[in-house]
Parts: sequence; structure tokens; C-alpha cells
Amino acid sequence: MPRPRQLHRSFFDRSVHEVAPALIGATFLVDGVGGTVVEVEAYDHEDPAAHGYRGRTPRNAAMFGPPGRAYVYRSYGLHWCVNFVCGPEGDASAVLIRALAPTAGLEVMRKRRGLEDARLFCAGPGRLCEALAITRAHDGLALDRPPFWLGAPQTDVEIVTGPRIGISKAVDQPWRYGLKGSRFLSRPFGRARRTLSRTR
Repeated sequence: MPRPRQLHRSFFDRSVHEVAPALIGATFLVDGVGGTVVEVEAYDHEDPAAHGYRGRTPRNAAMFGPPGRAYVYRSYGLHWCVNFVCGPEGDASAVLIRALAPTAGLEVMRKRRGLEDARLFCAGPGRLCEALAITRAHDGLALDRPPFWLGAPQTDVEIVTGPRIGISKAVDQPWRYGLKGSRFLSRPFGRARRTLSRTR
């Protein structure tokens, strides 16, 4: 299969609710290590669960743009989480990358994660960042330049949607998107879900 077309800033310069499902099936690599995006969550500027909802701070500054950059934060003081910032600039919208199907650099990820089961390398935002060695040092970096590489989805996909995980506000919004049938999801989708078909 030929190398995917690289995604650039223009891909992210639109609503987070368009970008989030469009990322399912994309290839995400950091220094050549990573895989296929199988689960994401959308957070928009009017969302009380979003970090930018109450305004700009030193911690969330990258979330305010420009689009096409990484927003990296530490969750509960334990795990790094990576988000892709969406436009327009100043909108404070981002897509949380929740899970990958690992395809590149498996031995590197195995060593970083300290386990054998590839299904658990990147199943969850904290695990994903550990496997790809993403830290605060990546916050604000452009997604279309090294060490990052993002490739467009190469196949048609079916996407399931449902409520987001681990939040206490806007809990009913169906803004979690996953690749239907993937065994690499951080958590299965419940019965109350919707299926979308997306072509390239």
C-alpha cells in the first residue's frame, strides 16, 4: 500500500466536529513510532468539559491555536495526553487522541510500555503518550513537521459514536468516535451508539 497523503494545517482549520471523525483511520507517528487512529474525542469552545472553556492559561495556551498543532497536558498529575488543535485560531477546540492500532515501531513501544500485549500499547490516551514518548516538550509543536507525521486515512471506515469518558460535564454529548470493530479501543462502546460511514 502506498504511503498515505500527509495531513497539513488546512485539514484542522475547521470545526472540531468535522475533524474528529475524519481522523479515524489516519496514521499518527512520532519519530516513526505509532499507528492508526481508532478512537478520539471532540472538545469545542462552547463545551464546559473543554480545558479552554474558562479562558486561556499557561497550561492550555496551545489549545487556542493556531490549528494543526499539538496540545499536550498532564492528566491527574500522572499521564500525558495529546490533542490536535482545530480552527479557527483562538477557538480553543481540540481532538483528544484516545487510542491507536500500533503499526510502526512495535518493539520500541513494547520496551516503553513494559508489556507484550500490543493491544494495550496505545489503548487509552496515557498509554498512547507513553508508547510514543509524548511529553510536555511536544506541546505547541506543528503536527505537519517532525517529530510528528500524520497521514490521511487510506480506506473507507465505519465509525461508532458515544459519550466521552472520564468527564463530569456535558457527559451526554456523543462526541467520542471509534473505529467499528477495532480491538484497540480504550473501552468498548455501549449499546446506545450510532454508526457513521465515512469515505475518504
